[in-house]
Amino acid sequence: MANKEFWTGSDKYLCDRDLAQSFHIARTLGMPLLIEGEPGTGKTELPIQYAADQNLELFVYPTGSKSNVEQFVARFDHVKYLRDSQIEILNSQREEKGLESKLSTGGRNPENLADYVAMGPAAKAYSKPNSVLLIDEIDKAPREFPNDLLYALSHRKFIMPESGETIEVSENDMPAIIITSNREQELPTAFKGRCIYHYIHFPGEDTMREIIAKHYPKVSNQIVDVAMDVFYHLRKIGLERAPTTRELLNWLKYVKTFSTSEAIDKIQKLEGIGALIKTQTDLERVQKQILSNPTDFQKRSTPN
Repeated sequence: MANKEFWTGSDKYLCDRDLAQSFHIARTLGMPLLIEGEPGTGKTELPIQYAADQNLELFVYPTGSKSNVEQFVARFDHVKYLRDSQIEILNSQREEKGLESKLSTGGRNPENLADYVAMGPAAKAYSKPNSVLLIDEIDKAPREFPNDLLYALSHRKFIMPESGETIEVSENDMPAIIITSNREQELPTAFKGRCIYHYIHFPGEDTMREIIAKHYPKVSNQIVDVAMDVFYHLRKIGLERAPTTRELLNWLKYVKTFSTSEAIDKIQKLEGIGALIKTQTDLERVQKQILSNPTDFQKRSTPN
């Protein structure tokens, strides 16, 4: 039976009440949880941290422009099947000639088509109740990919290629399926209808402090204060790509290696800004603002 306990996060992951509720509903109903939100808000970390905290097996499918159901579910290895079939013929010929040695197929039998089916993350997760399946950034996949998943999500089963074997799971034993999207393209309505939906809003300052405390409980409050001040200022000035939670954590990981006074000095000088700013246009904009208002970031990053 799949794990249906209400999960509120771990010592490494802050799962707010609304997200925890959506995740619980999805697991209770045996439906996927579709999480949307801007990059860096912890969508992908949810299944990773949940699996680690609950000691569950995690299967991951990172989607891309060439994603297809064959990669996701299972594929039939035609090359290996053809080679083994030829080996069987050769072995028969060798036997007719009285040769005792045989060529090996690695234990595979061409008469058993299942030997040549390579299971993907979906088939593996469906075969293992109480596992976790992450379909990451599905909005990057071709539009037909989510449409091709409708049958499997509705009927909770996959039919293996060539062999015809069916891998089926009950509603009660469905793996915890989390699907993430950065909303680069709109997903099909029918696909969304098969999911429980949740949108992760960008965390406010209080929540951000809790997130930081989960990752770096020993970092100085002064460092956190000045770093967050600069961080939220950068998010408000209209950058092409505003810095995200993940990037703030990376920046803090760097500056916290120094003493408090050194770290604050580095924040004031925006040292390591490449951890936060990810485009040339944004970098030039920040540099221009510093030149026109040289004390702006120093004022923002001066502890009270």
